Amino acid sequence: MENKDISRFLQYLKLERNFSEHTVEAYHKDILQFTQFLKQEGLDIQSFEYRDARNFLVRQYNKGLGRTTVSRRISALRSFYAFLYEDREQNPFSQLVHPKQKKYLPEFFYEKEMALIFNSIDMSKPFALRDRFILEMLYATGMRVSEFISLSVDDFDMSTQTVKVLGKGRKERIVPYGAFAQQALEDYVQFRNSRNVTHDYLLINQQNGPLTTRGLSYILNNIIKRSGADGHIHPHKLRHTFATHLLNNGADLRTVQTLLGHESLSTTSKYTHVTKEHLRKSYINAHPRA
Repeated sequence: MENKDISRFLQYLKLERNFSEHTVEAYHKDILQFTQFLKQEGLDIQSFEYRDARNFLVRQYNKGLGRTTVSRRISALRSFYAFLYEDREQNPFSQLVHPKQKKYLPEFFYEKEMALIFNSIDMSKPFALRDRFILEMLYATGMRVSEFISLSVDDFDMSTQTVKVLGKGRKERIVPYGAFAQQALEDYVQFRNSRNVTHDYLLINQQNGPLTTRGLSYILNNIIKRSGADGHIHPHKLRHTFATHLLNNGADLRTVQTLLGHESLSTTSKYTHVTKEHLRKSYINAHPRA
């Protein structure tokens, strides 16, 4: 397998399949892991067969990889083979069955917890306006962090209180936000304009450079620690909270799907399990004979 084949495949994923940078990077790592396996087993990509694919699958489980990772790895290699050998009669990965995914309920913050978190921001700190804006906007829109950190000021329409978001597969969507997020945006933009910023990214770090995903996670973790809220936070937890609170307060599933930028309604429907569990617990706690 030559590096130019891998490069052509990655370009194909970006330009023709419109895969996100995150997915392309993950597929790249999967292929590199596969090339290591070929070297260890003394195999090459042309002679690789279905029985070898099964052996590769077993090796992934023996490494302790999760089902989601293994499933994605199978998809990556199946697509890679199809790209390289369009006229190949049998793709060695085409017969492998994707492992069943574990069902899990997305973690989210209750509304009282969110109030604690907002109140924990020390507004006397130099970057408090930025931190409050981050929290308000993620909770108000349910954006992915990768979408959020790539925004510029021009992506916001303050007159209609909407933001233009570029999602997975470079699909654009318009997401509304409320009055609290609007005020936080206005205050933060004024703060940002007072600093020597030489780039177009909206979010800045303490050196006035673009804020990274890791930097944003660090900010959120510090906010949670100060709030005393239970559990740990990851940026996606605010996205889960956004969706769960909307459904708990009467929003329909299709609307939440559109706001989150999900292609499939089944992806959004996992939040209905959260709301059902929330209703069940509320019923048990409130009904005298529950």
